[in-house]
Amino acid sequence: MAAAVRFFIRGANSRLSVGTGTGGSLGAALLKLSPSCSSRSKTQRRHAAHFTYQPDPVPTQYGETQKMNLFQSITSALDNTLSSDPTAVIFGEDVAFGGVFRCTVGLRDKYGKDRVFNTPLCEQGIVGFGIGAAVAGATAIAEIQFADYIFPAFDQIVNEAAKYRYRSGNLFDCGNLTIRAPWGCVGHGSLYHSQSPEAFFAHCPGIKVVIPRGPMQAKGLLLSCIADRNPCIFFEPKILYRAAVEQVPVESYTIPLSEAEILQEGSDVTLVAWGTQIHVLREVSDMAQEKLGVSCEVIDLKTILPWDVETVCKFQVSNVTLWISKTCTQQRVTCCILGRFAGRQMKTCRTHPIPPLLPGGCWTHPNLFLLPGGCRTHLSPAI
Repeated sequence: MAAAVRFFIRGANSRLSVGTGTGGSLGAALLKLSPSCSSRSKTQRRHAAHFTYQPDPVPTQYGETQKMNLFQSITSALDNTLSSDPTAVIFGEDVAFGGVFRCTVGLRDKYGKDRVFNTPLCEQGIVGFGIGAAVAGATAIAEIQFADYIFPAFDQIVNEAAKYRYRSGNLFDCGNLTIRAPWGCVGHGSLYHSQSPEAFFAHCPGIKVVIPRGPMQAKGLLLSCIADRNPCIFFEPKILYRAAVEQVPVESYTIPLSEAEILQEGSDVTLVAWGTQIHVLREVSDMAQEKLGVSCEVIDLKTILPWDVETVCKFQVSNVTLWISKTCTQQRVTCCILGRFAGRQMKTCRTHPIPPLLPGGCWTHPNLFLLPGGCRTHLSPAI
């Protein structure tokens, strides 16, 4: 975690003028957090679990709870939907036997092969079918087996699903469409099973993009996506499928979309992330407080598009630095979510002094691994 702080600030200081004042002092101090991290070139064993999962408190407002990991909470959400909505259908590659991550296990036997069924290996066709089913009135829940393979369906999502309501003057829409996809790095998936492509969709009006941090959030947010009247993309952190275990309500419940959650209050730095990276930042926050006396606020964005501008800007104006920690693999230097934050920051917070906006996350690279001591290595030299 110390290395995360070290890399974030080092990368930011090379691009932003924060060398003087509080921001510069903070950056210099944070750079000292990880003396054990070195750039040794010798081969070292890769570590995938670069964080400690921190479960949410047991919810009391939704009735009876049961111990579930993340994939079981997804199954529970889908089960609730199929039982309450006779028009709901689930389809994708291998979902009939439970899917490669077991998120749909048992659902075909319970609800029948007409409602939970396999599709050909064709992501464009999966999403295209989902759009048609949603327009016809069904609650369509499509699964893309890995988020890395969502790109063949990019045209269907961006040019068809996102624009369907607009181009028909609201006469027709495919708002009943939800697209699920396992997301992010586990450590052994290489470049075609490790990507975080949310940045590609974060610039597209007409869709919603959601990423949960744990089982309880995953079930509530997925049910909200299914109920929402806009097409939604729901990315599921696959490293948490079995690693994250919480008490999750058994019955159906929803968590509002586009509402960020303040997990920890602080007065010096605002840390914003989503999905798996939330747990990284929680550890970074504890280390910064313990070793540097830096008070960090941690915000889980949860909905990437449309994101909660009010919450982020409200708390940022009182802090020294806004720190965006992301895992998107295709957005480090190129057009990225950080640019959207910066633009809205200048517009919304213009009546207040603008603190530095520091990026943290992947370089311009398809994949990364974590080495002992927290250092990161890439599949090929950084460009």
